[in-house]
Amino acid sequence: MSDLIAYHQEDGIATLTLSNGKVNAISPDVIAAFNAALDQAEQDRAVVIITGQPGILSGGYDLKVMTAGPEQAIELVKQGSTLAQRLLAHPFPVVIACSGHAVAKGAFLLLSVDYRIGVEGPFSIGLNEVQIGMTMHHAGIELARDRLRKSAFHRSVINGEMFNPNTAVDAGFLDVVVKPEALQATALEAARQLKKINMKAHKNTKLKVRKELLETLDKAIELDQHHAL
Repeated sequence: MSDLIAYHQEDGIATLTLSNGKVNAISPDVIAAFNAALDQAEQDRAVVIITGQPGILSGGYDLKVMTAGPEQAIELVKQGSTLAQRLLAHPFPVVIACSGHAVAKGAFLLLSVDYRIGVEGPFSIGLNEVQIGMTMHHAGIELARDRLRKSAFHRSVINGEMFNPNTAVDAGFLDVVVKPEALQATALEAARQLKKINMKAHKNTKLKVRKELLETLDKAIELDQHHAL
């Protein structure tokens, strides 16, 4: 489908593999590729697995774009927040097989899906925006507020605290951690189990559960268009 997002569908499971340089940066082109892959997955009526390269899911937004100017940065964040909304409302289950580091937008991807599998190792997971001099955007705050445990929310968003895979489970970024060599098999087994549920019930229940969050994100994305990051 794309050099940036490889698409492989087999037995009703679509695996989307992010591949964009050393840190799997999230750029406008990557977001466009994500949307195209999700369109295809909907057409295929497939459970989705999102993964990255060995050692990294994503290090966050493309810094070349984020530092090109305020208009470019605001537009990229808008596109990224809209992608998070889409993932939260995707009509079929979405699993992330987090293959290592997940930082900033990489961690927000974890907060936008239905089931998150991480791997053991010296990996960093979390929201480092304030560490690098970025005021957290409204949409990011609201997504983190909804998906992180209350005890970790302030530490993560305000302090920029980073977590290892095991503490990321307690914080709410991940659901389970496995050995790296077991990641693919564990993700496939989770997807196979999710294939067994009733998809209409899954979609309708997901939209009920996340109705308030999705509405809040609409307002937050609009606010972010009028505030410097």
